[in-house]
Parts: sequence; structure tokens; C-alpha cells
Amino acid sequence: MARTDSTDSTRNTESAEGTDVFADLRAEGDALDALVAELDDKQWESPTPAEGWTIADQIGHLASTDELAVLAATDRDAFAAALPDLLALLQAGLEAGVSSGRRGGERGAELLARWRTGRADALAALAGHPPGTRFPWFGPPMSPAAMASGRLMETWAHGGDVADALGVRREPTGRIRHIVRLGVLARDHAFGTHGLPAPAVPFRIELSAPDGSVWAYGPEDAPQTVTGPAADFARLATRRLHRDDTALKAVGADAHRWLDIAQAFVGDPGDGRARGRRTT
Repeated sequence: MARTDSTDSTRNTESAEGTDVFADLRAEGDALDALVAELDDKQWESPTPAEGWTIADQIGHLASTDELAVLAATDRDAFAAALPDLLALLQAGLEAGVSSGRRGGERGAELLARWRTGRADALAALAGHPPGTRFPWFGPPMSPAAMASGRLMETWAHGGDVADALGVRREPTGRIRHIVRLGVLARDHAFGTHGLPAPAVPFRIELSAPDGSVWAYGPEDAPQTVTGPAADFARLATRRLHRDDTALKAVGADAHRWLDIAQAFVGDPGDGRARGRRTT
């Protein structure tokens, strides 16, 4: 396999990956759009593997969070003022097991139109800013490229739930490298979320990409390692796959523990997927 050594990207959120993340975000949105564009009203209300979430809930969530990304990028003061209420609504939605993204009786076609507008507006709001720009978000302030990576991660993860509900098998693409990288960068946050001290040393992570190359992070001589398919790591880090249902392998106690708790996002990790629930 060809090797792409990305060791430095674990230390620099303004990596070269940010130069094409906007195009990848657009493509990921288009791929999900193609899955839902022709659904009828009954299909929109199909349950997804996320308990309590229908396909409509998944798209409503994406529409809502795209709108929040636009607000953060265009009116920082308004976003900051709204943040306490947004966090309360988010927590209430998580506790209830449903999305708060749908407005009243919104149906599939309305949600699709709203999401199309929101994701186009988000792309326009995030692209074209000078280096050093930071926008507020639910965790630390984020660069436009990092926020676009987060939007791509959400689109891909929720899109996977939709695909699973429809029985559609998605082939992984190189776009998951943004999700993988977020998961690697969030290693210490994952430990902290579970009340655990962060490992004192970096891991060596080597993941096989969809094109057969290897995405590598961390020093080559690190004593603790994680290896396996990048697609499995992306699903694990978005809490869409149980660790036991992956082909990932860890060497070292901390690396093993990380595969139990890895997440590529800030906030409550939720319950994740049960063992043996690997779907399409």
C-alpha cells in the first residue's frame, strides 16, 4: 500500500486538508441529497439505527445545525447570546432520544428544501476567510476549515444512518479523511469526557484509506499503536459502530482504552451502537 504520512496534522488544525474540505463538504451533502431526494412521505418517517430518530429527524438535525453554523460565521454576538439556550435544547434532545431540528409538523419535502438552503448558506459563510479566522461553536472556537470538517462529519454520520434505514450500502470515499483526522485530534478530549487522564505520549496510528494508501499519524516509534481500516475508525469515532465490530487493532493499554471511547466531536458521546449492530 502507498503511504501518506500525516504525522504533523495532529498538531496543526490549519493543515493542507483545509484546502479541499469545502469541496468535500459539498460532495458529501450532494451524496446524501441523492439518497433522500425521491423519498415519499412514508419513507421519510422510516426509523433509523439511532433510536427515536426517523430519516426526517436526521435531515432536520442537519438543517438545524447548518443554520447554526451560518449564525456562528455571520453573527458571532448573536450566536454567543443564544449558546446557553442552544446547549439546553441540545441536551434535552439527547435525553429525549429525538432531534430538536424539526420545526412543528415539517414533512420530508419541507425539510429537504430547508436543508438544501442551509447547507448552501453554510458553505458560503465558511469559505474564503483569511488565515487565523475563528468562529464560536459549542466547544473551543474553530477555524472555517475545522468547522467545515465538523459539518462534513455530521453529514457523513447522519447520512450513514439514513443509508442504513434505506438498506443502501455506501462505499467509503477519501472524504472520510477529515473525520479520521478529527477523531485523532480529539483523542485527549475523549479521555477527558470519560473522566480519564489523557495518555502522556502520542500513539502511532496507521489506517488503510479507501484508495489503498495509509493515513498515518504520530511518531513511527510510538510504543502504542492503532491500525486498521480508516472507514471503521470513522464510524467508531462518530459512534456509529461498536469497537468489537471493527477490524481495528490496538497495541498498548491506553490505545485499547481509546478504541472504547473514541469520538470525533465535542459533547456527550451518547450510548453508541450495541455490539453486533454493524449494518450496511
